Amino acid sequence: MITKPKGCYDIYGDEAKKWQYLNQVIDCIMEKYNYGFIRTPIFESTELFHRGVGETTDMVSKETYDFKDRGDRLMTLRPEGTAGVVRSYIENKMYGDVQPIKLYYNGTMYRYERPQSGRDRELTQFGVEVLGSDDPITDAEVISIPVNIFKLLGLKEIKVNINSLGDTESRNNYRKVLIDYFKPHIDELCEDCKNRLEKNPLRILDCKVDKDLDIMKNAPITLDYLNDASKERFELVKEYLDAMEIEYEVVPNLVRGIDYYNHTVFEIEAKVEGFGSNNVLAAGGRYNGLVNLLGGPETCGIGFAAGIGRIILALDKEGIELPINNSNDIFVMYVNEVEKKIAAGLVQELRMNGLSVETEYNGRSLKSQFKQADRLNSKLLIILNSEELEQGQIKVKNNITKVEKLVNVMDLMEHIDSELSGDDCCHDEDCNCHHEHDCDC
Repeated sequence: MITKPKGCYDIYGDEAKKWQYLNQVIDCIMEKYNYGFIRTPIFESTELFHRGVGETTDMVSKETYDFKDRGDRLMTLRPEGTAGVVRSYIENKMYGDVQPIKLYYNGTMYRYERPQSGRDRELTQFGVEVLGSDDPITDAEVISIPVNIFKLLGLKEIKVNINSLGDTESRNNYRKVLIDYFKPHIDELCEDCKNRLEKNPLRILDCKVDKDLDIMKNAPITLDYLNDASKERFELVKEYLDAMEIEYEVVPNLVRGIDYYNHTVFEIEAKVEGFGSNNVLAAGGRYNGLVNLLGGPETCGIGFAAGIGRIILALDKEGIELPINNSNDIFVMYVNEVEKKIAAGLVQELRMNGLSVETEYNGRSLKSQFKQADRLNSKLLIILNSEELEQGQIKVKNNITKVEKLVNVMDLMEHIDSELSGDDCCHDEDCNCHHEHDCDC
């Protein structure tokens, strides 16, 4: 038997409905924030991620899926979303449009890491990128997006961790201090950190192997080496978060594991029992030099990414039931071949009128069809009968009230609309039935 690759999952049934619901909420919120959707290729030139994400990151050095195509070009399945969005921004000359450009994406990423709870080799990430604004209010807005989404979904304890890496001058000063600090302790570090010491010492602070060592706990912090401009900028970010009534904690050793970050970096955690040691649902930061690094003009940027699977897992751990729709509007029943052909045309017409409709596909008895309609939580039943059809009538049963009525064929749509509009489901503010086209999140 052929099975799915390790670290990948089939998503179907009620689980798929949770994913669809979450995606609808994301689309709704991003419309409110006035972010446009962007779709970039699942694979790109390997050089894009090596230059953009950084050669010293675990993501690039250990976790990417690299391959050569038939043109002998080196390609990589995207491990994250920012580099591809920035490439698109440059290639499509978005920098010539009115700035900032506010974009969001939702798609699969690929990382070759050890599969564990909330960490897969094929993962789906939702993220945003704002390009063309260096205003600290943009940092606060980007942080507010996942916070608001998580709260709307019902997650109770959301913790926002923030820090500043400062501008280029501040980061270079801090880099020198870290090298001087860690050099006497180099033998205590893991092999990866030994290699990082000269190339990118900030990555040592993000090490999962050495994180509990005393030298890590006592390491110099970024905030002590920020220049005045970087300090002032970070204070403004905090003031805007205060204005938005978003609680946060300054975590001085938060650096994130990607090379392109500067100034604001942040993580958003969920306090969920049994979620594991890493409760981070979303993370991101500012990357003012990335566009230029990838061949574009000097452009400021900031963004974040959140794992859809991790969000679903957090909701499950907290016992939060999403208002997914587990019912359909109508089940059309028939017994003989004549009725079956009429059912085929009727189902088509009803679906084209915006209704969710099911019918019988395996020639089961009427009794079995009633059971199937109950399994599907069908609201209305249309029971076709040859004799009644000859008289221009169709039997409609409300599967909730159990009231049956013979309806003139010409009045069928009006009767269906009346029955469904009287269903309490469509007046519930949490309802996700097909009648509620407007997002109420």
